[in-house]
Amino acid sequence: MATYPSAKFMECLQYASFKHRQQRRKDPQNTPYVNHVINVSTILSVEACITDEAVLMTALLHDVVEDTDASFEDVEKLFGADVCGLVREVTDDKSLEKQERKRLQIENAAKSSCRAKLIKLADKLDNLRDLQVNTPTGWTPERREQYFIWAMKVVDNLRGTNANLELKLDEIFRQRGLL
Repeated sequence: MATYPSAKFMECLQYASFKHRQQRRKDPQNTPYVNHVINVSTILSVEACITDEAVLMTALLHDVVEDTDASFEDVEKLFGADVCGLVREVTDDKSLEKQERKRLQIENAAKSSCRAKLIKLADKLDNLRDLQVNTPTGWTPERREQYFIWAMKVVDNLRGTNANLELKLDEIFRQRGLL
């Protein structure tokens, strides 16, 4: 029997699409940013076999507070406390300097809930897949390589969460000569 996304999931997809509608990735193709959040949710559903709808919805919303005018209050009102709590858990504090945010991602990864770890793994997997084939506009080869090294440090603190995602990430790290 086929399963279908719930109405709430579809509302979440529309909300994420609307909020990210003007944003583009920094790749040479200027890809719509919303593709990334859809990819993260799809990776979780298809590759990690996650059926927890709150996790899949949070994947769609994982950057919405950080990168748009959406607030945690908006997310909670529209999608409930569970999704909002997960969005809070995966959202960086943009008031901090970029290097501090990156340091905290490494440090806080191990302390995250299992559900948040899944989203972080899928997010890193999608970003690294993109980075394997595209150098973001304005990035040097060194900056690109540093991202792979930093991402591996984050992933190392997320291990034991989902073998499928971790194997796929390890293959990327192996290809980069990091493992």
